[in-house]
Amino acid sequence: MKQNFDWGLVRSFLAALDQGSLLGAARVLDASQPTIGRHIAELESQLGVVLFERTGRGLLPTASALRLAESARAMEAGAHQLARSVSGAETAISGSVRITASEPVACVLLPPVLARMRQALPDVQVELVASNEVTNLLRREADIALRMVRPDQASLVARRIGSVKLGAFGHRDYLRRKGTPRQPPELLQHELIGGDRNEEILQGFAAMGYPVERGHFAFRTDNLMAYWAAVRAGLGIGFVATYLARTDADVVPVLPMLPLPELPIWLTVHREIRTSRRIRAVYDFLAAEVPQVL
Repeated sequence: MKQNFDWGLVRSFLAALDQGSLLGAARVLDASQPTIGRHIAELESQLGVVLFERTGRGLLPTASALRLAESARAMEAGAHQLARSVSGAETAISGSVRITASEPVACVLLPPVLARMRQALPDVQVELVASNEVTNLLRREADIALRMVRPDQASLVARRIGSVKLGAFGHRDYLRRKGTPRQPPELLQHELIGGDRNEEILQGFAAMGYPVERGHFAFRTDNLMAYWAAVRAGLGIGFVATYLARTDADVVPVLPMLPLPELPIWLTVHREIRTSRRIRAVYDFLAAEVPQVL
């Protein structure tokens, strides 16, 4: 990038990346769609690369855009930090912020992030709610949410901040007893951990062409922390987020070639309360730190 460039170009780039369209970026930045388009074109010209492919559904980021995003987000966080320091807002940011997230995110992913945030924002108290209910934000029962699905309510602003990788894992004790599968069809000979009413794992097996039914699961639960506890206890092979698996050295990956999807993680806030400096500070901190943990 040229030495003398306009920070507004980077803001427009990040907004277009997060929203997936020029129109969405324009709404977030309170600008016109042609202005955002000009910013993207100018940034592409300065960098000498194509950042987005224009499709009928919006903007598709190129590999160059995804590489640029990490540095751009660091610049964004630095810009907000500079603005807070210059204005003296650091000392003025105080009060409670209520965050909602799924149980694994709330219990495993967020605590170390919140410990660092405590150092950066010592006058902010956090209220953490382990829940997947999108209505928490709509009812103002929470200020910020981390979700695996993008809410479609117009009053919510969602920003994709990373992806959760999934894998098949088993405890060392279980694998010593039952052996380690070397090919995907061998999973059908193993004790599997699955969902109860949630059929996503069944649907995943069906997509891979394997006739798995509920009876194949030795243990079934829809509670994600109970599911993780079952994997750690050696009840069978389960499918969990890699950030969870990293917390127990005795839980090891199996069949890394399985084509498991990555789940996007969205940072969501109510449009009207995003103007709060307290909530904005927490929002920005999570946007910068959670991708590093993932």
